[in-house]
Amino acid sequence: MAKEGAQRAEETEQMIEKEGGREAAEGGAGGSLRAGDAKEMRAVVLSAFGGLNKLRVSKKAMPEPQEGELKIRVKACGLNFIDLMVRQGNIDNPPKTPLVPGFECSGIVEALGDSVKGFEIGDRVMAFVNYNAWAEVVCTPVEFVYKIPDDMSFSEAAAFPMNFVTAYMMLFEVANLREGMSVLVHSAGGGVGQAVAQLCSTVPNVTVFGTASSFKHEAIKNSVTHLFDRNADYVQEVKRISTDGVDIVLDCLCGENTGKGLSLLKPLGTYILYGSSNMVTGETKSFFSFAKSWWQVEKVNPIKLYEENKVIAGFSLLNLLFKQNRGGLIKGVMDKLLNLYNDKKIKPVVDSLWALEEVKEAMQRIHDRGNIGKLILDVEKAPTPLVS
Repeated sequence: MAKEGAQRAEETEQMIEKEGGREAAEGGAGGSLRAGDAKEMRAVVLSAFGGLNKLRVSKKAMPEPQEGELKIRVKACGLNFIDLMVRQGNIDNPPKTPLVPGFECSGIVEALGDSVKGFEIGDRVMAFVNYNAWAEVVCTPVEFVYKIPDDMSFSEAAAFPMNFVTAYMMLFEVANLREGMSVLVHSAGGGVGQAVAQLCSTVPNVTVFGTASSFKHEAIKNSVTHLFDRNADYVQEVKRISTDGVDIVLDCLCGENTGKGLSLLKPLGTYILYGSSNMVTGETKSFFSFAKSWWQVEKVNPIKLYEENKVIAGFSLLNLLFKQNRGGLIKGVMDKLLNLYNDKKIKPVVDSLWALEEVKEAMQRIHDRGNIGKLILDVEKAPTPLVS
């Protein structure tokens, strides 16, 4: 196996050199591996916070790995709803623009920084990145990088980290999912929703209630136990089936859904807020939507939680990784998830592949809640020609 790995690494290096030389000859940005060439790359750049017109593909200086970092030749990048909020400036303490968005990618190790161990040039990897993922090359600390299973594609690998780690942490680390429990998950057709459904299926007799747009129901009906239209009165629907409510509520919507979720909890149940997509109603940041969502959130009284035996929690994977330095914890979770993948118990759902130049259209699809599973930026994909 070591021989096969060394052979694959050698083939990968040859491929990188070949592609780099060809792109350099064509005047592209990928020829930076040869001495004397300008070390540039293509990247999606957000020039200022706002609408889709603030995004463009530009040439940028190629990063080089610092101590403890890996340099990755990116093959695919994941798009997440948080990326829409970053574009709008709808997050706490956003970095200054211009910036390169994106928090996860997959690709091939191209260079190692000092003191990096456990990886070799040519390794196929997936990684978390603190911004800058939507580019041809990224550098990120080794603690955020994981090797890809042999039978996992680059697009699947780019769809794996954010969705499955988020779903696993909420279900098993925060809510302590066990046999016979019930879970309500919103946006059941999205990347996290599908990951939640798959992970719930690894525990016996777990009932999954899901909400999703009606046009997604046919495609995802087999992944959840009970499926409701996202615009229906799901509280009454859930209580009709389970009069006591549910054990776990996973809320990525916020606003009025917070109070509804808490009202559905059984005693000793756990409500987890992990997003606030209701704040994104238009192409640009809306202070009205922001204020409305917060106004709709019912004031949580600790005494009432005490009396009703309910738990309320929040989860932000990016904060856990990049602000609270829990990379070691996440690595342990990734090991468990990759074992589940290798056992064919979970598999990323990829909605569609988009070229870097099509990032605006891809973002619009997420905004319209049109995706089933994960949207992927395929760095090597050519834009689809416009039909005249």
